Amino acid sequence: MQSMQTEARTIKSAMLSPDEVKALNEHYRQLSVEERIRQLYKDFSADQVMLTSSFAATSAFFLHLFSRLAPQQPVFFIDTGYHFQETLDYKAYLTELYQLKVTDIRAEAWKHDFTTREQTWKADPNFCCSINKVEPLEEIKQGYDIWASGLMGWQTEHRSSLDIFEERNGIIKFYPLLDVSKEQRDNYIREHKLPFHPLVAKGYASIGCAHCTAPGDDRSGRWNNSPKTECGLHL
Repeated sequence: MQSMQTEARTIKSAMLSPDEVKALNEHYRQLSVEERIRQLYKDFSADQVMLTSSFAATSAFFLHLFSRLAPQQPVFFIDTGYHFQETLDYKAYLTELYQLKVTDIRAEAWKHDFTTREQTWKADPNFCCSINKVEPLEEIKQGYDIWASGLMGWQTEHRSSLDIFEERNGIIKFYPLLDVSKEQRDNYIREHKLPFHPLVAKGYASIGCAHCTAPGDDRSGRWNNSPKTECGLHL
């Protein structure tokens, strides 16, 4: 497992046109999840694809698929410095179990220290997420064309409005699980005997930073008592 701030690559292909994104969606909507992942590496080279995982509640589902279908694919993990110890343990377990190539990325030390000192997750959670999640990934994603993520439409109202491919802030997002239902996800997990995050058994359905996560259904436990439902990575 690597643990470092990775430099973004300098070469990036031209952004797909809206018509090209539309054509991809029309094609991929007809495919199964596994077919979508296989097709991705026919339509794009592996070094064009950036994959991220939070190693949260049911990340084993998403990572199991890619470890089987694209074992060469590296995985980026945003280490906010505020994760539950259970998340870090789960990450280590899945990395070993699936033989993942994981690279940790994180905020500059002085910026993270500022958020700790000022407890920005209390006063301004959007700013805290921007410093510890959004900015570190911004440096990485400049070198990629496709960002593969495990979002599912049923998780939030915003996510239900997305398509399999979406142009977002200079990169094409790829959501192969977007139309997977909660029941289909759970059936896959049971069929393949995948391990849930240990906090799921304690009532955590969605898991982020320890300061901002409480037990709750779906994403109701994230940023508890706040209208905030997204960290900013997927807006």
